[in-house]
Amino acid sequence: MAKINVKQLPISERPYEKCLKYGASSLSDAELMAVIIKAGTKKENSIQLASKVLSRIPGGKISGLFQMSAVQLMDIDGIGKVKAIQLLCLTEITKRMMSASYSDELFVCDNPEKIALRFMHEMRFEETEQVRVLLLNGRNALIKDVVLSNGSFNSAMASPREIFYNALKNKAVSIIVMHNHPSGNPMPSKEDILITKRLIEAGKLIGIELLDHIILGDNRYISLKESGYAF
Repeated sequence: MAKINVKQLPISERPYEKCLKYGASSLSDAELMAVIIKAGTKKENSIQLASKVLSRIPGGKISGLFQMSAVQLMDIDGIGKVKAIQLLCLTEITKRMMSASYSDELFVCDNPEKIALRFMHEMRFEETEQVRVLLLNGRNALIKDVVLSNGSFNSAMASPREIFYNALKNKAVSIIVMHNHPSGNPMPSKEDILITKRLIEAGKLIGIELLDHIILGDNRYISLKESGYAF
């Protein structure tokens, strides 16, 4: 496709003018990204370059940026260090804005859907399984969330010793365990269920109840307690 300077486009198709007239929600993914990267290359305008980036990231959607590193972005012709940094900062701003809507100090873990929404944006795009334990007080309010491991949810990564050590150290009354499935499918494996049962029994002995085990997928989740898999 031959390069067409953005200024040569009809005013209604220029991202800046379109945003001012109709709002940012009117922009396509490529147009939004074009505004961030600002300039194209000698061969492509910013919209064409943005479209190429979208075609190279996971899923071909702008959300795929969450899975990209600076090195991976710079492997795309036309994306140098500055543009890669701009795009990475965009994803980080998005994460922080979503996190800012929750106050950990006041966050009460009384509903699996609410918990899943709180952590979905942080964990759904991880390339490996990440195990977290949510440490709760007597009102089920979040004291602290601890990332235990990045790798896979197995008996080594989700060791009762490690989990309950953190719970005791932070004087937690109860806990919720959470991990993600990079495949996007949150259905529990046999090992997920077996480890959950093991943690339930360990919690009974120590006196710190495991309230739930939540598995996050791509915009989906499963509560093992709600689903009756292990509780």
